[in-house]
Amino acid sequence: MDIRILPSNIANMIAAGEVVQRPASVVKELVENAVDAGADQVTVVIQDAGRTLIQVIDNGCGMSPDQAVLCFERHATSKLSTAEDLNNILTFGFRGEALASIAAVSEVTLKTRREEDEVGCQVDFADSQHLATQEIATPRGANFSVRNLFYNVPARRKFLKSDNVEFKHIVSEFTRVALTRPEIGFTLTHNGRDIYVLRPAKSLKFRIQDILGANVVNDVVDIKAETSVVNLWGYVGRPDAAKKGLGNQYFFVNGRYFRSPYLHKAVMKAYENLIPEGVTPSYFIYMEVDPQTVDVNIHPTKTEIKFEDDSVIFQIVYACIKESLGKNSFGESIDFDREGVPEIPAFGRNFDEFRQVLEPQPGVDSSYNPFDNDGFPSEKPAFDNAFVPEMYPQQPSEPESVSPSYGRGASSFINRREDYGKLFEDRLMPSKSLLTLQGKYILTSARSGLMVINISRAMERVLYERFLRAMSRNGHVTQASLFPVTVQVGVENMCLFEEHSAMLSGLGFDIAPFGMDTVVVNGVPEGYSVEAGKVQTMIGDLLLILSEDHNALEEMMTANMASRFARLGALSADSVTDPAEAQRLIEELSACENAEFTSTGRRIMTIIPMEEIEKKF
Repeated sequence: MDIRILPSNIANMIAAGEVVQRPASVVKELVENAVDAGADQVTVVIQDAGRTLIQVIDNGCGMSPDQAVLCFERHATSKLSTAEDLNNILTFGFRGEALASIAAVSEVTLKTRREEDEVGCQVDFADSQHLATQEIATPRGANFSVRNLFYNVPARRKFLKSDNVEFKHIVSEFTRVALTRPEIGFTLTHNGRDIYVLRPAKSLKFRIQDILGANVVNDVVDIKAETSVVNLWGYVGRPDAAKKGLGNQYFFVNGRYFRSPYLHKAVMKAYENLIPEGVTPSYFIYMEVDPQTVDVNIHPTKTEIKFEDDSVIFQIVYACIKESLGKNSFGESIDFDREGVPEIPAFGRNFDEFRQVLEPQPGVDSSYNPFDNDGFPSEKPAFDNAFVPEMYPQQPSEPESVSPSYGRGASSFINRREDYGKLFEDRLMPSKSLLTLQGKYILTSARSGLMVINISRAMERVLYERFLRAMSRNGHVTQASLFPVTVQVGVENMCLFEEHSAMLSGLGFDIAPFGMDTVVVNGVPEGYSVEAGKVQTMIGDLLLILSEDHNALEEMMTANMASRFARLGALSADSVTDPAEAQRLIEELSACENAEFTSTGRRIMTIIPMEEIEKKF
């Protein structure tokens, strides 16, 4: 066995695998360094989702030429001097690994200048090698340009996702830092287009509104708690605004974003019995603790932390949210505060003696006989503006002399009513008697008893086969909406619609971008509901489907997507209550390849035998 020390450039590339996982990792490290440098304006420029260029410009303290070269060495940091400093970390970075890891897998150019220096310097690095240093004129602060990420690690570059997916991760990292520093201005540009232009905000709530929209801010309430263990503040969403999927859930401690499934359970426990199963509320929870009671150095990306006593933090988070939800009283309640409310007088039992109540008197035609003239009115109209005999000359009453042309007389008018009913009778009347039960089931007779069909599952099966055909030939019928519906989905989710626009169009979705973070739904596939509320719910479910990474074979992915879209359509569709609609659904179901089970194996119909029915009596 021959043991040797790895060369520094290879060691840096191995270390880079932990710190720099994708372009978003570079954005996170450089933006956090800019904030630590005291900048009040940070600009992020992205090209090709970070593959070609990641540029971060700040107006912070800057560096001298010597420091500009030294910062690319491993474990070069200005945050730590002694081991005790690890217990008092209040900055984003402190280990000095970020720039060394970035320089190991990309080509980096740094332009920087301090306030007291007349000229700045430019430093070039590639493959962990210092290439050149030169004096240049540059504004105060630092300007990092990272080009050709993973150019020397082709295996890592090959496994990057599509540009839309990678840019979504960049937006997520950018958002997490921007939410911790509302007093700093941030700008994000992608391929020459401004995505975010965030000016310094007056408060945290304004920063949330600038990033996520007014609809998110309007659906949150304040939380606040001050204890000897932790100071906690922020916002939690209204129970009725909870949505499917994990979106807009943020924990921050001492100005640093972190993930915590354990504390997420505390939040969900506070919402117990207030929200339906399968949905999650939004929350923005900020905590301030003694830095000696929290360890932020247990994960390479520093997104996981360890509290000294996390069970106490759990109880405080739970109690604070529970108290806030209770104070706001989102359910129906009685208002006992009557101050300033105008009094409504209570009328006594003798009120009618002082003010007479006039009841409407119905008009009665005592000469009307419903058995005359086959149930239709006589030649004398009941109302003046109804059938006017002078306009239609009286014709002979014999059926054979009645003309079928329009505007002849009362008898021909009666015949046209009968013909009108027969015109649509064959198409609208079901072939056998049907009964819909609470819009959930169709009941009809069968040879051996009573057939019960689950309406939602029948729709799911019909839509599943319809989507399979549409995905195979890339064509589907779109049901246009009379009033287009706008839905705010967020900047990062806009990438999903752009990436899958061709597939959605082929399935019958007419969804177009409407600004930087909003889409407008002009049409949905046939069978979906066009009601505004259901369309908004459908978009949320659609985002869940599109956000999943499908690594299976193409056939399996197609079947899985069709199954998910079919289930979404069955939930979105209007309820079936009309027998004609029920008959149409049965006909479409009978034309399916498998009319007994859904694509996920759930039973669609069953027959209750006559023997079981007779046992009930």
